[in-house]
Amino acid sequence: MIEVKHLTKRFIQQVAVDDLSFTIKPGEVVGFLGPNGAGKSTTMKMLTGFLTPCAGSVSICGFDIGKKTLQAQRQIGYLPEGAPCYGEMSVGDFLRFIGQIRGYRGQELQQRVARAIALVELQRVVEQNIETLSKGFKRRVGLAQAVLHEPKVLILDEPTDGLDPNQKHQVRTLIKELAVDRIVIISTHILEEVSALCTRAMLINQGRLLVDETPYALQTRSRYHQAVTVLAEQPLDQQLLLALPGVAAIEDNALDGSITVLAEPGQVIFPAVNRLIHEQNWQVRELEVERGRLDEVFRSLTRGGAQ
Repeated sequence: MIEVKHLTKRFIQQVAVDDLSFTIKPGEVVGFLGPNGAGKSTTMKMLTGFLTPCAGSVSICGFDIGKKTLQAQRQIGYLPEGAPCYGEMSVGDFLRFIGQIRGYRGQELQQRVARAIALVELQRVVEQNIETLSKGFKRRVGLAQAVLHEPKVLILDEPTDGLDPNQKHQVRTLIKELAVDRIVIISTHILEEVSALCTRAMLINQGRLLVDETPYALQTRSRYHQAVTVLAEQPLDQQLLLALPGVAAIEDNALDGSITVLAEPGQVIFPAVNRLIHEQNWQVRELEVERGRLDEVFRSLTRGGAQ
């Protein structure tokens, strides 16, 4: 378990993290969301013991990060922003070096390095120097060193940054597998990552916690939650749609010619819209119910809109 109580960090006159408190249990994948400068990376660095907080405390699996730093850090696998590695070392040498630092020797060291290489598919670059790798492969090397010791807590700062779609899918699948009996914290600005990976979303802005709930609950805050998007063969009679119970408004989508019928808060309008389409014999090519748009919720919350 991770317990954070009243965590605060100031730099000169700027408050980077302002009185954060939360608890995370094993099996949870928590997405840390926020605009640039919100305090995400600073929070990560305090959770891992790389930065000392000005106030508050962090407990990792029962160890206070300030008082029992090494014991706490042994529980953590950390992928920092930018995945810094020793560029002049080969991938294999670097992972063996990390394993030795963590106290592994002989057959156990070899097994752990081989397992980490296989998990993130680094086999074809094992002998290559890290400085010659693409950004995506460097990211995977950083992830390999984070899971080498099979930690109870994984703290990942932008884990899929620089990866192509196939690599992103692979890393997300790996994170889900690792999260079964572990705590995983992901700092990301990729909102689709939250929907794809996380069981919980924490949105911070200006160092303060604004929202702590499931990704689905966050989506329900969107004005597009339960909206119905219709792409038809011909222009539709929007007055008929607006007259339906529970319909709040209609938006025209200039890019593809579709329309989005917005629902009033708490209303489900798809059955009524679908029924009207059949009654009017409209020729519809696509019909989609939206769960809500995280990007719209993100903008609203971080710009001081919805509370």
